[in-house]
Amino acid sequence: MTDAYIKKAEILLEALPYMRRFQGQTLVIKYGGAAMKEAELKASFAQDVTLLQFLGINPVVVHGGGPQVSQMLTQLEVPTRFVEGMRVTDEVTMDVVEMVLAGKINKEIVNLINAAGGAAVGLSGKDGMLLKAQKLEFYRPREDEPPEIIDIGLVGEVTQVNTALIRTLQAQHFIPVIAPVGVGDHGETFNINADLVAGAVAAALGATKLILLTDVPGVLDREGKLVSSLSRRQAMTMMEEGAIAGGMLPKVKCCLEALDEGVAKAHILDGRTPHVVVLEIFTDTGVGTEIVG
Repeated sequence: MTDAYIKKAEILLEALPYMRRFQGQTLVIKYGGAAMKEAELKASFAQDVTLLQFLGINPVVVHGGGPQVSQMLTQLEVPTRFVEGMRVTDEVTMDVVEMVLAGKINKEIVNLINAAGGAAVGLSGKDGMLLKAQKLEFYRPREDEPPEIIDIGLVGEVTQVNTALIRTLQAQHFIPVIAPVGVGDHGETFNINADLVAGAVAAALGATKLILLTDVPGVLDREGKLVSSLSRRQAMTMMEEGAIAGGMLPKVKCCLEALDEGVAKAHILDGRTPHVVVLEIFTDTGVGTEIVG
């Protein structure tokens, strides 16, 4: 029994310097994938975020919800199609996207955090003009021809983040939980990739860390082994050589853009691991892949 208690004490002592280092700092966490689907993982994520808050760290949560949106579109018999991983979003689809993301999913996450003892407030990009956005211009490259311009509808990109709203909530000890829905200059509603929103929010806040939860262990090399740490140059080389490709490519690009904008570190973690956020932040070895400038 004594050995077990000593082990617990050692774990807490290992975490101590990280608690001290990150106290008062902002961490932006993109929450998605399996971590949003399985009850045990949802509960562990809510506990992690609540623990951060109690330790004096300022977590900001940005969530996705693509599979849930697809499920609802199917139930409503609304046809949907994708262009290179991006959902073509007409007005009917946008209504469903907003209903699912800013309504059902957002409030479920808020409820989970509050039930774990935290204090969370749900927002969409429309609240307080939190996420100003514009239509995303999508170009498909073609050999020996100008790029093909493809209209993917009401898909947007962030042009401005209302950091004052987030700072106000943080000052009152609330955890902002943000749905990736933006608003245009003329009141249009835009569907925005959650990774891109998280990167934009982290950059605007000058966050210490940007954390992306995925359904893979992190960045893998050609042999399938986890790369625990990457510099900007190493990440660029792996992209050029095709070692980073597919769904991981936009995530790494998002991390590099956030680093360009002043975020200190970016992390790509396996959201299928319970308490992965705490394991990354408060242990010497960490988990997943960290990307540094």
